Amino acid sequence: MGHTKVSINRNWYGKVPLDKNGKPIPRNLWPKRRKYSWEVRWFSSEGKRYSKSFKERKEAYEYAKTVQEKVDKGRANRPRKITIEKFIKEHERVMVGQVAYTTLKDHLRALRLFGDHIGRQTQLKLISPRDAESFVAARLADELSVGSVNKDIRTLKGIFNVAIEPRGYLAEGTNPFAKIKQRRMAAKPPRYVSAEDFDKVFEASGSLWWKVFLTLAYTSAGRRDELLNLTWVDIDFENQNVCFFPKRASKLILAWEPKDHESRIIPIPPEVVQLLANLQAESNEGNPYVFIKTNRLKHILRRRSEGTWQSDYEIVNNLCRSMEVICRRAKAELFTPHDLRRTCITNWAKKLPIQTVQHLAGHSNMMTTRKYYLSVQKSDLEVARKLQSKLMTKLTNF
Repeated sequence: MGHTKVSINRNWYGKVPLDKNGKPIPRNLWPKRRKYSWEVRWFSSEGKRYSKSFKERKEAYEYAKTVQEKVDKGRANRPRKITIEKFIKEHERVMVGQVAYTTLKDHLRALRLFGDHIGRQTQLKLISPRDAESFVAARLADELSVGSVNKDIRTLKGIFNVAIEPRGYLAEGTNPFAKIKQRRMAAKPPRYVSAEDFDKVFEASGSLWWKVFLTLAYTSAGRRDELLNLTWVDIDFENQNVCFFPKRASKLILAWEPKDHESRIIPIPPEVVQLLANLQAESNEGNPYVFIKTNRLKHILRRRSEGTWQSDYEIVNNLCRSMEVICRRAKAELFTPHDLRRTCITNWAKKLPIQTVQHLAGHSNMMTTRKYYLSVQKSDLEVARKLQSKLMTKLTNF
């Protein structure tokens, strides 16, 4: 095991002064008559020796304290050298399986854009907050939406945290994006699909497939990929539940993992269970999926066997475009599958505790539920108005 004690020593330099007889002065007189600095010395966890010099003893002792804390935690190693080009290649290799395929694609997209901006041969440890600010300014100058630029900031901040720990390419506290603030933007209220609009679209949808998909999205808060990856095994007809569970690849099943790796079981109304039973009766025997039709599944499995299928490809093509067509046909306000999810979560929040809503929604953070998914309705505003009216009546005898 390497040395764990940080030491502070005088570092002598220059020739030893001579006395009156022309002989070198004795060592006990060096501190008064010979030039020196104070040197902090320590060893990394790999046994490498490091040092840093200071003019003043007080400075050396203060620095030694901070180094000693890092040594005790095993974090006293000097950052290793790597260019952003090599870091991108390493990140692409080592993050496989650690994050979802689509998340890794987004990591690489942001890294390549940043690398092109500052030069891909730039050493990672030489990247400064000024480079990060310059990149953000350039992205905004390209007339990108504020939301897209903020996403780049969050993504790169997370990646450079990985470069600090566990990879050891940056010293602790040197993330160039750490203090880059996201740009402010006006938050849009979550889209809420009223029962009237949903009923219009439900009636105009035509096929049983669409009726089941819309109704299940409206009552289970399932994300689009969660719904499309549902198999008949995931439907608990007896207990009236739908289960969003991960899938392992097999002969007829595509590998799939829920967002945030959150598996959950959602209760659904008996009317939806009946619609699912009707759809199952119409489905081709041997097709394990609820919403992937047999011909489409055969196409996907063939592409998978050829090695040309990626997990971020669309399982059902043009889903949102088809929904838009149905909404127009129904003369209803346009909405997406995710708007149906938001609506379901808002409906739950009217009657259920927020922690229950968070669990049912599959959110790892309660703030996500509160900030992005709870829609304030006209009826809520009317209740607030009546409450204030009663208060004013008591206060003023109106």
